Parts: sequence; structure tokens; C-alpha cells
Amino acid sequence: MLVKERMSRNPITIRPETVVTEAQALMKREKIHHLPVTDKEGRLVGIVTEKDLLYASPSPATTLSVYEMTSLLAKLKVEKVMSPKVITVPEDTPLEEAARIMADGNIGGLPVMRDRTLVGIITESDLFRIFIELFGARQKGVRASVLVPNTMGLLARLTEALSREGGNIISIGTFLGEDPTNGLCMLKVDGIAKDRLAEILKPLVIRIEDIREA
Repeated sequence: MLVKERMSRNPITIRPETVVTEAQALMKREKIHHLPVTDKEGRLVGIVTEKDLLYASPSPATTLSVYEMTSLLAKLKVEKVMSPKVITVPEDTPLEEAARIMADGNIGGLPVMRDRTLVGIITESDLFRIFIELFGARQKGVRASVLVPNTMGLLARLTEALSREGGNIISIGTFLGEDPTNGLCMLKVDGIAKDRLAEILKPLVIRIEDIREA
């Protein structure tokens, strides 16, 4: 799956000369946490986050009255608090690569580009929704987490065994295990009762870590 399939298209943008209070009101009204900043030609020149705006304050703030601070904040422009060096991704970036960039860079959103044109934004909220979908969190079934040996064909044997029993695999995913010789497999199945699923899995796995109806 690529970023262009799950990004928010035509994101709301602001200009560098927008004042901080306007940007804050816009975020609150639209329920968003990131605003790409574009110049009058539509070129991306920065990004401002809810946190940037939250921490924006005149200096030295401690010497100002509430009235003075409010007055100065109403004049403070986004260009003074935005991040001018924006990390972006092309629209054909795999979602997992975008997630890695966000995690490694400790950032919550990535503007998405088509050549030099801003066409979307992908955020942590988008990835959370994909995570929910990936693991079938909104579908009823039996969820099992099992420690499995790192051997060729293991997943094929697991899915074949579930298919023979008439089970429907809602989701399946693999994760790092305790060491390189094993891995953690999480699967969600319907059409098989919890106790019967445990019986099917036991001969194929090292151990069942957790199994429950979910």
C-alpha cells in the first residue's frame, strides 16, 4: 500500500504571513494538528504543528501582562515559528517507509509531494487508522498471539491448518520474537471456536502467548 492511497488529499495550508492566532483557530476548527505553509506561488516553504503554536510566545514573556501577550501574539506570524526544513515524501512511498521516517524523525506528519507540488499529507492519525484496519480490530473473531519457530513454510502450514478447519483469517501479522530463531505471530480468525483454535495451533507453534475472543 502506498502513501497516495491513504493520505489526506488537498491539505489545508496557510501562508507564512498568517498570524499565530489565526493558525490556532484554523487547527481547532478543522480538527487538525499540522499545517503545511506555502508561499503565494503554492510552493511548500514550511510546516507548523499544534505544538509549535502552543509554545509560540513573545519574548521575554515573563515581563508582559496578559493583555500585552495577547496583543503581541495577534501580530506574531507563522513564519517565525514554523519549521522551514520540511521532511516530505513522494506519493508513491510505501506506507511502512513513511511510518519509519516519522518514527525515526519523531515527527507526526509528512507532506506528500508530486514532483514539486504538494498533493497531500500523511499523519500519525492516518497510520493509526491503518493499524486498526490491518489487525481487523473492528471485526469479531478469535485473536491469538503465538511464538513460532523461524522456519521456512511455517506460515503456509498455519494457514493450511486453519483453512482445513473452515476458518476465515481476518488478519495475520509477524513481529520480532525473543531472538533470531523465532518470531511472534498475531492472527485473528472467525469460524473456529477459541478452544478448537488452540488445539490446532499447539502442534505448530512454540507456545501460545495469548488467545481470546475479540
